[in-house]
Amino acid sequence: MKSFKTGAGIPMPLGATIMPHGINFAVFSRHAEQVSLVLFKTGEGPKIAEFIFDPEINRTGDIWHIIIHDMDPKLRYGFQMRGPYDPLGTGHNFVPEQILLDPYAKALTGGSDWGKKYWRSGEKHGGSSNIRRCCIPDNNFDWEGTRPLKIPLRDSVIYEMHVRGFTCHKSSKVRHPGTYAGIIEKIPYLKKLGITAVELMPVTEFNENENVCIDPETGKTLKNFWGYSPLAFFSPKAAFAVNGRNGNQVKEFKEMVKALHKAGIEVILDIVFNHTAEGSSDGPVYSFRGIGNTIYYMLDPETREHFNFTGCGNTFNCNHPLVRNLIMDCLHYWVTEMHVDGFRFDLASVMGRDTNGEVLSNPPMVERIAEDPVLAHTKIIAEAWDASGLYQVGSFSAHPHWAEWNGKFRDDIRAFACGLDNTVPSLSTRIAGSSDLYQRSSLSPYNSINFITSHDGFTLYDLVSYNRKYNLKNGEDNRDGCDHNISWNSGEEGESSNLEVIELRSRRMRTLETLLFISQGVPMFMAGDEFGRTQKGNNNAYCQDNEISWIDWNLVEKNHDLLRFFRMLIELRKKHQVFRRDDFFPDPSEKTPFKEITWQSVHPGQPDWSPSCKTLTVFLDGRGATENRDDDFYIMLNGDRHAQSFETVSLSDNRCWHKIIDTSAAPPADVVHESDAVVLEDKKINIAAFGAVVLISKPVSVHQHPSCTRSGQAT
Repeated sequence: MKSFKTGAGIPMPLGATIMPHGINFAVFSRHAEQVSLVLFKTGEGPKIAEFIFDPEINRTGDIWHIIIHDMDPKLRYGFQMRGPYDPLGTGHNFVPEQILLDPYAKALTGGSDWGKKYWRSGEKHGGSSNIRRCCIPDNNFDWEGTRPLKIPLRDSVIYEMHVRGFTCHKSSKVRHPGTYAGIIEKIPYLKKLGITAVELMPVTEFNENENVCIDPETGKTLKNFWGYSPLAFFSPKAAFAVNGRNGNQVKEFKEMVKALHKAGIEVILDIVFNHTAEGSSDGPVYSFRGIGNTIYYMLDPETREHFNFTGCGNTFNCNHPLVRNLIMDCLHYWVTEMHVDGFRFDLASVMGRDTNGEVLSNPPMVERIAEDPVLAHTKIIAEAWDASGLYQVGSFSAHPHWAEWNGKFRDDIRAFACGLDNTVPSLSTRIAGSSDLYQRSSLSPYNSINFITSHDGFTLYDLVSYNRKYNLKNGEDNRDGCDHNISWNSGEEGESSNLEVIELRSRRMRTLETLLFISQGVPMFMAGDEFGRTQKGNNNAYCQDNEISWIDWNLVEKNHDLLRFFRMLIELRKKHQVFRRDDFFPDPSEKTPFKEITWQSVHPGQPDWSPSCKTLTVFLDGRGATENRDDDFYIMLNGDRHAQSFETVSLSDNRCWHKIIDTSAAPPADVVHESDAVVLEDKKINIAAFGAVVLISKPVSVHQHPSCTRSGQAT
């Protein structure tokens, strides 16, 4: 083996660090009895050097460290550790023959070709051997002065996407499909759409080949397409790069972030700290399990089996002090070195459990993220539940820094759009910003991330086209995926040639998105919904690396009217502060000069909160906007399966109504620019089943119809 000049090294920072006199390596392991650093020329080649750490020289506390003075940074590395193997006794799981990934590795070798296997099978202690290695990427990068954008959360419009799925389809017509570079090529589309942030599904390294399920139609093994199975928290996915070799994936990720920032678009990462790819107790040993199984994972104190609050075999021990440090170091890295603007924490409620799985009243991990000074201007968003029934929407954290995916918004909007009973009271609460969930402490409406669809569940098109899930192609006999979809097929299951069904589906999609964009809070929608993407009724497409999950860009032209509707909704929301409040509406009992929001059914001054009512009208007084006086809005919603007649209110301030949205009208009359909107001359409006009409008030001009000059405060 090749010889190198070494030194004691230093314990901090953890990971591999290029220093003036060499490369320092530091790794934590409390219970290891021997630690070795091993070097390789290539990921699959034999080791060219091994350094056994002297516990008297190369150990400080529980940190093992060494500096290699004359090492080429292009070499790959890993660790080997000896210690007790007693997983069902002491809980320790040291496998000395396994090459372990550095928990702080900034890039991994291998994995650059999507779908190529980088694991050997049939070996003991987990059944597979990791042949991926850690590498040290070149940190030299010219950001050209770009920085995280710090767009106020209240002004955000979030667009959830999968890096590979966004441009992998041949119809994307990008030079580099399925990559970070492919997203760059689609930036002109994103700018025209109007979104302010992309929320990327997992981009940290994962093994897409870990799935063992078989597609019953093709006989092919399915993939872990979504990537909610992290191998290395600091390492961007190599297969999402055009050239994901030798750490180049880091550079390509940065290029994507820089290009998006230049376009005024933020980058939010969907990050998974609740579990890892090492699975349950009999799963493979890649990193954490072979370094400190009792530290990094929650173990049952009696059986020493892994607690499984995630549905993925293990649960990361987020509230152990050392694991908290790892998580914070990782977040700092993605913000300071990779310039990301925020994080969506998958199954974030896991961070609210102690080391025994009990729910904490004030979880240290949750509080530490909220109060961290480096993250002070970073968006932090919780998926406020886990897979074991802990549902914390509205109660995840009282800290104003934390926003939440509002699952109740999704469910209540869907229920109204299906024509279910007793939905109007909940609908009004969601439109007004979910005060029942967030009007406490110093929280605001924008602590609610409003969504109707996400990667997990039906697409928007499927929501109005299917009554039940169709997941047989997932290879689990249709057992996977949620059965509670709160969907309605609009009269015919699946694809339809019935013009009435097609028209109703189109209307319902537009009404659903109207509700999303006029509601207080932060709207989020899924890539492809804006032009009617379908997954053929599959509501759990985590394993479908094919046209079920890939965005079909042919739909941009086919469904251009729906895309236009989305663009103009986003434009409307951005223009009017009345939809983006910092605070909640005043209590109706408060004495105020005017009512900032007023509710009624179909007649002015007559709300109907009864279970059978399926109509709601919202009057937003533009004088309630926190900045300059905004226009008034009159939003009429019909969740009935029959047309309903609505009556408008009269206006003060010498203003009159103009109709800008009518989801039952044929395009382009379904949504018009304010400058093109015609004056509403009739006080009564007939709204079709599941339709919505939005009116905007404008000052009266001397040339307008006399009917515009009606006076009187809106009821």
